[in-house]
Amino acid sequence: SKAQSIPPVATMASASAAAPAVSFQPGRRAPLPPRCTHSERGVSFDPGSAFYRSDSAPGRDLAVLAATLHRRRRPDPSAPFLCLDAMCGSGVRALRYLAQAGADFVWANDASDALHPVIVGNFSRFEPVPPEGQRRWVVSHLDATRLLAERYLRREYFDVIDVDSFGSEAEYIRAAFLALKIGGLLYLTSTDWRSARGYGGKCSLSSYGAYIRPVPYPNEIGLRMLLGGAAREAAMLGFHIEPVFSYYAYHGPIFRAMVRLCHGKEDGISNYGFICHCKSCGQSQTFGFAELGQISCGCADRTDATSITVVGPLWTGPLHDRSSITEMLNLAVEWGWAHTSENGVTLEKLLGTMIEESDPRLPPGYIRLDEIASRAKVNSPPLGTLIHSLQKEGYAACRSHIGANAVKTNCPISSCIVVAREIRNLR
Repeated sequence: SKAQSIPPVATMASASAAAPAVSFQPGRRAPLPPRCTHSERGVSFDPGSAFYRSDSAPGRDLAVLAATLHRRRRPDPSAPFLCLDAMCGSGVRALRYLAQAGADFVWANDASDALHPVIVGNFSRFEPVPPEGQRRWVVSHLDATRLLAERYLRREYFDVIDVDSFGSEAEYIRAAFLALKIGGLLYLTSTDWRSARGYGGKCSLSSYGAYIRPVPYPNEIGLRMLLGGAAREAAMLGFHIEPVFSYYAYHGPIFRAMVRLCHGKEDGISNYGFICHCKSCGQSQTFGFAELGQISCGCADRTDATSITVVGPLWTGPLHDRSSITEMLNLAVEWGWAHTSENGVTLEKLLGTMIEESDPRLPPGYIRLDEIASRAKVNSPPLGTLIHSLQKEGYAACRSHIGANAVKTNCPISSCIVVAREIRNLR
């Protein structure tokens, strides 16, 4: 079983001495001061030649908020709070963990040693070894899987591990879980939009263990595919996960999920199964493994066998933890982040929508307004009016941060059509 804490940070510094391209080795020239051409929430840095997108700043905001709350809730507040960024690029995310999340030690790693001057330059404002003698940060240039495996073999476990990769990152999930403390947070990123849209079924099957086909809400499928892969890898190691938040960013597109590693296998597989969508009536349903032979739709059209689309297995449970999201919003208000727009995204609006999405009554997926209008043969009703009408009928309904012109609801689409017609008749 994993240890709940690790030796002092100085042990990690000595463990990294054998790794190539570790910062502040003897004989290495001191880094030049950073030019600080960019800033995020008051943290200045120079991206240099590294790939950097300011559009991803909200995703980093969410990571810092979640990491800060996790640090405050730890069972042993005196233990050093350790973060590892396995693919740090310019180091901005690792820098923000150190400067804003209160990390006692940050390991910033990027496979490209050409970025060494940039990363070290950005971290140079923090002394690598303060007077008290415990290293604050280290920079390395290793393959992410090798780095994570070495940390596990040395029994060096982290409170937060961040893996921000391009494409599918399923190959890193297991290694990251091995190097993560029980109860720790793993921040996963995927840009595999082709698999999410059902264009790469074989790729999603090999990477995440899920066969994906086209459905009307592919961006939510991308998040559930990522969460499902994490849930599968955790179960194989004897653990289970709890999503803290799941975030879809339109640029890219990018799928991000912060998950908590929990001890022991979860009873049953209620949050891991299949999603069925009927093209004839537009209704979606979830099915467990025990119901595989019973997948069907209750609509009147039973003549077209191709009308049923099944995807999975993937995560079918909640995308967010409501209490965690609420605390993140409160912290964002406390820090003055909530009402300010960062690259077009206001955290108050984003986190508020996530809180609404956390309603346990809401099933996977969302319904686009244009699909409701098309089936009802009316103009699209105002989204707010439709949501209010569905709630008056006793259904759970809210906006989706994933689909701008869509509603998440447990109301059958047939009833949504009736409500849309009633709205049209009242106008």
